[in-house]
Order: sequence, then C-alpha cells, then structure tokens
Amino acid sequence: MNRLPVNAWIFSTETLSQSPYSDAIQTILNAALRAMDPAQATGRFMRREGNTLLLKEKRWNLSAFRRVRLLAVGKAAEPMALAAADILGTFLHDGLIVIRSGSRSNQPIPPQITCLESGHPIPDERSVQAGKQIFEFLSDSTPEDFYVILISGGASALVTLPLVGVSLNDLQHLTQLLLRSGADIRQINTLRKHLDLLKGGGMARLLAPAEAACLVLSDVLGDPLEVIASGPTVPDPSTYADAWSILHQYDLVPAIPDGIKAVLQAGLNGNLPETPKPGDPIFERVFTTVIGSNRLAAEAACSQAQTAGFHAAILTTFLQGEASTAGQFLAAIAREEALHASPLPLPTCLICGGETTVTVRGDGRGGRNQELALGAVEGMDGLNALLITLATDGSDGPTDAAGAVVNGETLSRARSLGMNPAEFLRRNDAYAFFQPLGDLIKIGPTRTNVNDLALVFVWENQGRASTSASTEEIGAPAL
Repeated sequence: MNRLPVNAWIFSTETLSQSPYSDAIQTILNAALRAMDPAQATGRFMRREGNTLLLKEKRWNLSAFRRVRLLAVGKAAEPMALAAADILGTFLHDGLIVIRSGSRSNQPIPPQITCLESGHPIPDERSVQAGKQIFEFLSDSTPEDFYVILISGGASALVTLPLVGVSLNDLQHLTQLLLRSGADIRQINTLRKHLDLLKGGGMARLLAPAEAACLVLSDVLGDPLEVIASGPTVPDPSTYADAWSILHQYDLVPAIPDGIKAVLQAGLNGNLPETPKPGDPIFERVFTTVIGSNRLAAEAACSQAQTAGFHAAILTTFLQGEASTAGQFLAAIAREEALHASPLPLPTCLICGGETTVTVRGDGRGGRNQELALGAVEGMDGLNALLITLATDGSDGPTDAAGAVVNGETLSRARSLGMNPAEFLRRNDAYAFFQPLGDLIKIGPTRTNVNDLALVFVWENQGRASTSASTEEIGAPAL
C-alpha cells in the first residue's frame, strides 16, 4: 500500500519499484527533501513581531527604514522569497528574485516583486541581464534602506556581472573548463569571485551604507559563507594569486580566454582592487547566516529510516573526490554490510552527503550522481542491497535526471543488454547506461539545493527483516 502523502515526490525507477522496501525508501527520500523545504527553512529562522524583524539574535525595527527591499537569487529563490514576503507583510517596498529557467511555480508573486529566469549551470545572457538589474537595484541604497537577501545554490551561475574586459563567452568557456577538469566548487567560485562585480562581497559593497539581513541555504560542504554562491555578502579571504594558482593546478592557463588572463594578471600586478577582505567596514551592517544545509537533510533521512525500522546512520556529510571512486567505496560498504552485517545490523540504511566531482574525459552525458552510481555497479553485483544517488535540486549535471538507482542485479541486467559499465565510465556516459535500465531518477526541480545524498540499503535474503524490525514496520510485504 502506498503510504506517501499526496504532495510527495515520486522516485519511480524499475529497480526501486521492485524493491520490497519501495514504500519505506520513498518515504525516507521525501523526508530528506521536505526537511530542506526553502519556505519552511526561511520561516523557522525569520519572524516578525509587530514592527520588529527577528533573525537569530538580531532584531530590526522595520518602521525605522525608508524602504524594506527583498532580493533572492538561486534555485530556491522563489519559495524563500514568497515566505519572506509573507513575513514582511506591508513593510515590503519592492523586490527582485532570480530563479533557474523553467523552475517557476504556479504560486502568485506579489506585484511589487519582479521575477527573472536565467541559465544554470552555465551562465547565459539572461544571467548578465539579471546581474545588471541587481546592480541597479542595489546601487541607489541609502542608510535608511533595509535589505532582506536570500541566497541559495546555483546563484553563481544565475547572476553574473563580469568585470570590464571579461565577456559572457569568456565566463561560459571558463566554467565549462573548470566543470570538466574536476575542480571543486571552492576552486570554481574563487575564480568567479575575481571576475565578477557581484561576487566575493560585491553585493555588500554595492548596498552599503544600507543595512541587510542575508539568509543562506547552503550547497557547499561545511557551509563556508565565503564559498556559497561565491559569497556575495561576506568578506572574501581568497586572492587573485589563489585564482591563478587554480588554473595552473589543472593546466588550464593555455586554454583560458585572453580577457580572463588579462584581468587576473592585472589583479596579480596590483592594477585592480582585490575583493573586500575581513575587517572591511562595508560588512558591519550586513548580517549573514546559514538556515539550511546538507547535514539537516541527511539527519531527516536518518530519522525517517529509523522510524521505518532500519538500523540507520550517517556515514559522512563530507563525501567528495572523484564520483566513480566514491561509488566503488559505497559498493564496498554495501558488501561489508551484506556479508558481515557490519557496521550495523540488518536491515540497514547508511547515508552519505556531500558533493563529488567528475573529471570529464569522454563525450557522454551524465552528472556526478549518475557517475557515482555507475561506479558502484560492479561492486554491488549479487548483493541484497540498493544504492540511491540524488541531487537534492532534482537536476544532476546538464540532464533531466537527479541521480540513479543500483542494486545487486544491475550488472547482470546491463550485460543482458550488451552494456559494459567500464565502457560507459570511460565515456562519462552514465545517463545512457541507466536510461535503458529504467533506473534514472527523474523528479523535476525541487526548488531547493543542499548538495547530494547517497543512501545504501542492505537487507537479508529477499527482503526478510531482522528480528529487530518486522516487515510491517519497514513497509515491506510480509513473507
């Protein structure tokens, strides 16, 4: 019997639908995504009592400001902005939100708020236009203005305002090079911060001397404010030298456009100002805090798994490195569980959060979550186990899939179709591997983004639960 609520995401794949624990697993995955509902996260941290806005230990008298303005950028911008607008009520003067193209919901947006759509993960012309509008939106600030700024994953690509000498084509080319090189998000955003007027404290510099409260939904491991969305409202400790060294690390200097080389060299030579650093007075009136993260999503999944009767634990929320290698590691964990019921008794749910990378060497399609799953296929062979990989924003790389599902029969099913996992890995073609198997996860945009989740489920033969958890408790059919 389907126990899922009406508004649940449906994780419909061939392998998952055949699992004896399908209902329980669906509930666990939904719990993780619901925990990071952007509107609820905004409401948990931000509230208003009369004229007073409260955010953690901070308080602002909204009636003391000439204008209360709202700016939201990222994959979760729309639900965060709607929640904030509802809290601000009649105090809200105007607003601007920028979301990923195609992710707009049917919810009405207050008339004083402008909603823009732009490109991700590669910035497009709409990203530049959105950057220009944000520049204009912030540039006429006075000490009598107050901004509520809402930042979520994807903001770095959705909004860009390149430095003079850097074109949109330059940024697109650099972004593609970095994504294909295996560079992590910290490194990518270090480059972005030194090529863009809005990033690396740029928004804080523009809105000064106004006051601002910034709420951040984190999509970066460890929640470093200077990295999330390229840190538009916080000090930037990185330098032009750091940016240049990253290009050397991945042997990208010969491949980057001349405009980018010229700007970075000018910065290295002291001919361009650095991004604003810790201690800069522009940050004294800007309060920034994280309101949601990958850890909270993992904890919600773990709690729901325990409620469903699984022995559950979070292995890490710092999973990183090459995606296919991470997949091999998780397959090894699954095998240890299946053969020795270690580190936990069966049935087991082990949860990892984080963000892996893919060094692209082939011409296939996929994303880091699909590649991680593909890396686990051979190691999972023959096990009573299931691996689910999930991009929490609903989109893994430049595809319509959020991840993939692997179990102990995936390898034999693939071979029956003449598919060799190693060949698909060599081509970075995970999408083409899982598509004919019916095991791509396609749930559409979730309008949130807190990195990735990977969940390993292991059980006894044919889904028999251990004596500590009945089949009724875990949503499996009685045997």
